[in-house]
Amino acid sequence: MFSKLKGNTFLAGSAVYLISNILNAAIPFALLPVLTRYLSPEEYGQVAMFQALLGALTAFIGLSLHGAAGRKFYDGNLTENDLKEFIGSCLQILLATTLITYSALFLFSGEFSDWLGIESKWVLLAAMATAATIVAQIRLGQWQVRKKAKLYGTLQVSRSLLNLGLSLLLVVVFLKGADGRIVAQIVAAGGFALLALWLLKRDGLLKFFVWRPDYIREALRFGVPLIPHVGGLFLLTTVDRFVINSELGLADAGIYMVAVQFGMAVSLVFDAINKAYVPWLFERLKSDIETEKRQIVRFTYGWFAVILSGSGIGFIIGPWLITLVAGETYARAGDVVGWIILGHVFNGMYLMVTNYIFFSKRTGLLSLVTIFSGFLNLFLLLLLIKNFGLQGAAYAFSAAMAIRFFLTWGVAQKRHAMPWFTFKYQS
Repeated sequence: MFSKLKGNTFLAGSAVYLISNILNAAIPFALLPVLTRYLSPEEYGQVAMFQALLGALTAFIGLSLHGAAGRKFYDGNLTENDLKEFIGSCLQILLATTLITYSALFLFSGEFSDWLGIESKWVLLAAMATAATIVAQIRLGQWQVRKKAKLYGTLQVSRSLLNLGLSLLLVVVFLKGADGRIVAQIVAAGGFALLALWLLKRDGLLKFFVWRPDYIREALRFGVPLIPHVGGLFLLTTVDRFVINSELGLADAGIYMVAVQFGMAVSLVFDAINKAYVPWLFERLKSDIETEKRQIVRFTYGWFAVILSGSGIGFIIGPWLITLVAGETYARAGDVVGWIILGHVFNGMYLMVTNYIFFSKRTGLLSLVTIFSGFLNLFLLLLLIKNFGLQGAAYAFSAAMAIRFFLTWGVAQKRHAMPWFTFKYQS
């Protein structure tokens, strides 16, 4: 069995990604019982708002540069020097977007601080932490396309372990509260960005001091159309904390964030499988063999059935598990965790169809779908929170994620047709 697993790049890669992502998810879970007992819901709400700010800044600072660098790898007649210059051009863009965003945050740091409920210094450092995370994602992405899952997992888990260790030191030992948790995230992101740069340079994948306007334009052509897409993702997955903080207060934002952590654990499993699946899928889409396409469709339908059936577990054991892990103070998170998990299941289904759009390189319609779904989520949030409180936020999230999946499926079929409705088996 193990020899078969090693021989199958998809299964072997998926196993490594799954293990590393499980470890990655287990580390915040290991931290959760500690943080919820050392931080009040209001303090946990401050941490949640800092993390929400990181998510918001990703759209404007990141420009999906890691995705552009990963997609470049599949271009024909690509030399090693071409790729290192392209990655260098991506980092030049990242430097520019970081400076522009930092300047805007500096000008309005007081307003952002009042709105988010966190100190202005954390607002400014969030821009640096976001840029650092993008650098690490570029390094991880280059390992992913080369199917080097073990290296990917090692860096990913090591970063989380550093985050864990610093958080425990600052929150538990030095009793720094929410500030300690925020500092840990900033230091971990910055430290691993430096490591990622060194690894890119060591592996001959980075040439920063180069002027390639053609590569800058190419990266921007990939990333700029995705700004609405990434902005829509923010509206889908992060804006709820802003609305909850505004409508219900920091304490409720902290309670909701505990439930979100459980949902993110589910999402990490789907992300792990997708990271191994993408190189395997792109190779088969490139070969364009009809029988392989039918096999992919059958596999996808089977996966949909499995994860939809499994989503019910979140409603059954989620409330009990939250009380066990986070304590009675955060027990209200159990009222929403099932719906949040269901939303992440729809996200897992979305991942299986969105890859066809990225393969086609025509991402404009995907951006429209995501931004529409994001604004729908925002509309539902404002409507349902007034009537159902925290539960309303979870209802909105689940509904918006379901609609995004179905709309994306339609766009994927338009961009790269697959035999989704050809059920006759052919060997």
